[in-house]
Amino acid sequence: MLVNCVAYREGQKLADIPLQDVQQYMAQPNCFVWVAIRDPEPGELEQLQGEFNLHDLAVEDAHKGHQRPKLEEYGRSLFVVVQSVELGDDGLHTGQISIFLGAGYVLSVRRGTQYGFTELRGRTEREPELLTHGPGYVLYALLDTVVDRYFPILDALSDEIEALEDRIFSGQTTRAQIEAVYGLKRKLMQLKHAVSPLIEVVDKFYGGRVPAMCAGLQAYFRDVHDHLERLDQSIDNLRDMLSTVVSVNLALISLQENEVTKRLASYAALIAVPTLIVGVYGMNFAHMPELQWRFGYPAILGGMVLIDVWLFSRFRKAKWL
Repeated sequence: MLVNCVAYREGQKLADIPLQDVQQYMAQPNCFVWVAIRDPEPGELEQLQGEFNLHDLAVEDAHKGHQRPKLEEYGRSLFVVVQSVELGDDGLHTGQISIFLGAGYVLSVRRGTQYGFTELRGRTEREPELLTHGPGYVLYALLDTVVDRYFPILDALSDEIEALEDRIFSGQTTRAQIEAVYGLKRKLMQLKHAVSPLIEVVDKFYGGRVPAMCAGLQAYFRDVHDHLERLDQSIDNLRDMLSTVVSVNLALISLQENEVTKRLASYAALIAVPTLIVGVYGMNFAHMPELQWRFGYPAILGGMVLIDVWLFSRFRKAKWL
């Protein structure tokens, strides 16, 4: 599905144009076209491949989706893959944004993503002095927008972890909490798979040999790289925190089991003493102490009660009961 196709010259928007006119505008000096499509139907990418002379392997990767973030150079053209991550009610949803750059064109193809780049296009059009850098600046703007969308997701996951910690320390240690911990670990791993490979990709745009169409934009790409490094470190910190939560949760479960064991042992002791005394008097011996004593029965019962009261007070003092 074609979202838009716009021609620019020297940082200024010329017009929304039909696809069949892109070659006409690309041939003009200081002019480039920015084409955006979403979830392309079979045949749409092949049509654009003919218009922009896209490499077969790059088109194949854009068709398949679910590619690892990467940068490929095909002659004087670039192919960049970025993963979008969106938070839904049923978890994280990962999509793919494929970006083709060449002399006079930018083609962005997004699959499985809910949010587009309409606001980004409007922002870049309000910055003509930067848009004069051409396709390279559009690539930076797309990468910067995708990376900025990672931060709210990381904040949401951090809030989930804090809420989970509160539930665990409030004594709600259940199977559901363990499952929630591993669910959060999976979400962090999804975000990690989108962020970590992208660091290496962005690094190639400001360090070492920079592609010609991105020359002069190293400071902008370095800013994106710094954001990615901060994201990657925060993800690692949250993963460590989750590992700690799991350890604490298991320790709390062990403590709860110990408390139960102590209570059972205490009640068993309270029952064992009277049982021992009654068991002795139930034995078949002719000569038993105090059998003929008038107060023998109440004395034995009173003795058992006193012993149990003393044991109970000791267990309460030791916080076993």
